Amino acid sequence: MTCAESEPALTPADQKSPLITLTDVAAEAGVGESTVSRVLRNHGSFSEKTRAKVMAAVEKLGYVPNKIAGALASTGSPLVAIIVPSLSNIVFADVLSGVTKALEAKGHQAVFAVTDYDPAKEEALVAAVLAWRPAAVMLVGLEHTDGTRRMLHASGCRVLELLDIDGEAIDIAVGFSHHEAGRQTAARLLESGYRNIAYVGHDLKHDMRSGKRFAGFLEGLANAGLELAEQEIRDAPSSVSEGRAGLADVLSRGRPIDAVYFSNDDMALGGYFHCLAERISIPDQIALMGFNALDICRHTPQPIASVFTPRIETGRRAAELFLEGAPSQVVDLGFTIVAGATI
Repeated sequence: MTCAESEPALTPADQKSPLITLTDVAAEAGVGESTVSRVLRNHGSFSEKTRAKVMAAVEKLGYVPNKIAGALASTGSPLVAIIVPSLSNIVFADVLSGVTKALEAKGHQAVFAVTDYDPAKEEALVAAVLAWRPAAVMLVGLEHTDGTRRMLHASGCRVLELLDIDGEAIDIAVGFSHHEAGRQTAARLLESGYRNIAYVGHDLKHDMRSGKRFAGFLEGLANAGLELAEQEIRDAPSSVSEGRAGLADVLSRGRPIDAVYFSNDDMALGGYFHCLAERISIPDQIALMGFNALDICRHTPQPIASVFTPRIETGRRAAELFLEGAPSQVVDLGFTIVAGATI
């Protein structure tokens, strides 16, 4: 007695469903492919009865139109590529919110990529998205590798750089001056009577906008004939835990400190938690100042002093300028210092 040979196991490729095409939709609806195309583009002549048949076939088959192929065959791509340093930071989520609402209202589709603050990774991502011939590329900041700048200049698409205006824009830049924000923050602390000021920051080598704020802050102190009393720059991305540990390290050195400027609100919130844990009175014993005016820091028992940045407005305005076909320009949306209750 012999055993029947077993069927070979199906591979994932074997199990993959066949691609549903325009031809399949046309056959299901009993109309020509050109008719299906007209219905899906909502362009040209067709009856309501024909439209209903085509849409019923689309729903039954689960057909998804090939937007890229359609764009290449027509006047332009509906895609806008948005490349951000991080999605874990609400700052960039706010920017994306502003961008997508404006784009979707005009029929454009946003696609996202994340660099993790790595310029080489940004260059690779720019090369990848440009292969899809997007109508525009949006990036955060003005600093890019030479290769990235060459590709963007040669791409023929609109380039919009967001959240920074301290530098040379490729096409359109929308944001504010980080250097000036740092300088004015120093001036505000000095006006409030603080003189022994420390800085607690995160990785400045990769987050260049934080570096610009730090340089502006040092300039603001120097204008008053002062230097930092202490500083702690963590070799890590910004986080609540790094802010808490950074302030603990600064205070452990024993130098008199009456105010601390943090690189952003994530770090400032960590400093705030350290003060609560150690029963350090704010602002009587130490004042705290952050950056970005995140919602969570506005709702701590003592709202943390910070700098409000127009993140949603930056995304919205950039998208509008792209949609308007605006000329190359730099748009300064400014910032606002928010006193809070910690200075």
